[in-house]
Amino acid sequence: MAQTTQRTISGYVKDAADGEGLIGVSVYVREAKTGTVTNNYGFFSVTVPAGTYTLSITYVGYAAQTKAVTLADQNVRLNVELQEEGKQLQEVIVSTRREDDNVKNIEMSVNRIDVKTLQRIPALLGEVDVVRSIQLLPGVSTVGEGATGFNVRGGSIDQNLVLMDEAPVYNSSHLFGFFSVFNPDAVKDVKLIKGGIPANYGGRVSSILDVRLKEGNTKKGELNGGIGLIFSRLSYERPMFKGKGSFIIAGRRSYADILAQPFLNKDLRGSRFYFYDLTLKGNYQLNDKNTLYLSGYLGRDVFGADFGFNWGNTTLSTRWNHVFSDKLFLNTTAYYSNYDYSLDSDLKGKQPGDFFRTNSRIIDYSLKPDFTLFLGKNTITFGGQSILHNFQPGTATAASAGSVRTFGLANKYALENALYVGNEQQLTPKLQLQYGLRYSLFNYIGTGEAYTLAADVPAGQTRPVTAIRTYSRGENIQTYGNWEPRFSAKYELGGNSSLKVSYNRLAQYIHLISNTTASTPLDVWTPSTNNIKPQLADQVAGGYFKNFGKRGSEFEASVEVYYKWFQNQIDYIDGANLILNRYLESDLLPGKGRAYGAEFFLKRTTGVVNGWVSYTLAKTERQVEGINGGNWYPTRFDKRHTLTSVLLFDPPNAKRWNFSATFTLASGTPATFPTNRFEFQGYVPPQNVGNTRNNYRIPPYHRLDLAATLQGRKRTGKRKDDNWVFSVYNVYARKNPFSVYFQPNADNPRITQAIRYSVFATAIPSVTYNFKF
Repeated sequence: MAQTTQRTISGYVKDAADGEGLIGVSVYVREAKTGTVTNNYGFFSVTVPAGTYTLSITYVGYAAQTKAVTLADQNVRLNVELQEEGKQLQEVIVSTRREDDNVKNIEMSVNRIDVKTLQRIPALLGEVDVVRSIQLLPGVSTVGEGATGFNVRGGSIDQNLVLMDEAPVYNSSHLFGFFSVFNPDAVKDVKLIKGGIPANYGGRVSSILDVRLKEGNTKKGELNGGIGLIFSRLSYERPMFKGKGSFIIAGRRSYADILAQPFLNKDLRGSRFYFYDLTLKGNYQLNDKNTLYLSGYLGRDVFGADFGFNWGNTTLSTRWNHVFSDKLFLNTTAYYSNYDYSLDSDLKGKQPGDFFRTNSRIIDYSLKPDFTLFLGKNTITFGGQSILHNFQPGTATAASAGSVRTFGLANKYALENALYVGNEQQLTPKLQLQYGLRYSLFNYIGTGEAYTLAADVPAGQTRPVTAIRTYSRGENIQTYGNWEPRFSAKYELGGNSSLKVSYNRLAQYIHLISNTTASTPLDVWTPSTNNIKPQLADQVAGGYFKNFGKRGSEFEASVEVYYKWFQNQIDYIDGANLILNRYLESDLLPGKGRAYGAEFFLKRTTGVVNGWVSYTLAKTERQVEGINGGNWYPTRFDKRHTLTSVLLFDPPNAKRWNFSATFTLASGTPATFPTNRFEFQGYVPPQNVGNTRNNYRIPPYHRLDLAATLQGRKRTGKRKDDNWVFSVYNVYARKNPFSVYFQPNADNPRITQAIRYSVFATAIPSVTYNFKF
């Protein structure tokens, strides 16, 4: 009877220094040869027959612990705190949580980045950045410097779901893409999922960037900050409610506009070009079974002189963790997300009677209960989500000679619901499966209008509106539903190697309307309607993973191949009007896409010299009736070859210094160039024979960045910890092209010049001082 009685060991694993829950810690029961990993809140549960066992608790960068546990008449609750291992912290690259995680974990096409690693990577103007750092990983790219967002495995930037404590962020960039909205002092964990996406995620068709914020130090007060050349940051965290809770508040503000004022000419004086953000989070443990969390973010960019832009994100999320039993865990999340932008022709307010202003926003309200059930060799997740979308596509106010007129587009509303269930199952010691099913239901609802478009229109031309119907509040206009199956499998080959395969289907019901290379603050989000179908994407992937070297895990290597096919991709007729266009849907063209490639990744995890090298071979194409003669053409973000490398060096004889370097080499992105020209009365108009799309490529991109960090001197009895970071971005001053365009020579219009536009055409040195008390 004792051998057949099942008992459960459960609890939390936290950082001993600050009480933060640790994500992905390995909890292994040696005698039973089974185990699990902690979830996003540090909780674990493992079920074994009654008896006496030894638990091995391991986490990269922390000292391993072993615990003897006897399971007799009842289940055991075990909370563990892990101590950091000082030197190993500098050896964590893209943190895999366990030394054998690359091979043992069923996840594939997934990368996690440890914040301590982010702080080592050379960065623009010395400022650590999450989004720019993930572009050093295989399968991730961008069209160039100054482009907001990122592209994953052939997907456009709006096809990435960017989450901050589970609330979506619609524009993840500051300063037109040079910095991200994530303050590194407030970030706890960064996870990028490119394939094999679990059933609890949905709403986008390419990737998930899941960013978790720190919960705040539950042990002591702590002040962190940094002073850089263009902005500074400051954060404070401390315990509250007698150790039952904690909070963190972190802020940043750029001051390039202030420093530049003395050097601006008279016309530009008073110009505003800055950003700021404020991140906060608090938690309170009601009792052993209930914990509450509250997270918030407020950020804004202002850019312009007399004419300028203003945009920003606001998010607020609250979560309730409830432990029903040792086997059933619940996290319920409610969030609010608001992204808005405005354009103002009189930013300084000098002409109150003559101006033009427009603004737009998208607001989301959501509720998501998420359950996790631990049943021996099965970990079952199930739950649902409901999102209310409020699209405000644009309102404009124009004034001329004191006469003011307001006009714009009506709001649009949609309700997006989903139910899901998934299971992670250990079938045999070598074979593990993860499978699930998600059903999403989307309702485009009133108040609003639905347009009927003419059907007998040649491809590539505007489809006239033939009928308009008005719907009342809450009335259903259009409904879409999709089944989204998910499947992953891992088979261990022995010798520290494994094979993994995955398949997933995803549906996306909201769309970014933009005909630019990358998103701008003026891009418009719109729901699926009776004329705009939801985007669908299917992806299959397979990979070989192997660890080797000292202790069998000094090096981690992987090769992954993938193929994705897209449905209902959006493109535009030539000359499409995307701003304040009531009949925008008549200028849109539906199409299909495909993306396929191979990703190679090699990482050294230990030693005084460590880092990684990745190479991606990829192809991304679209086919739209009415564009490129109906033939396949490369997307603007297609890059055939991308090579990145990261090198971290800790000199053994220079204890206060460490060094790092990154190098990127990538194919040029496609562009549409004229194929010939006419000469007519001294003018030379260009022509593209056949109206081919993206028929040339701009020159390749390559860049080297260097950084050196000098640690402050340690003083006995002093809590201060500081360092200086010296870095050089674009060391050899490569003039990487963002685009190439053509114009006639000013002296001789018959001579056409090709102009290369480079965002950074020189080396950019920087210095940053970081401190911690």
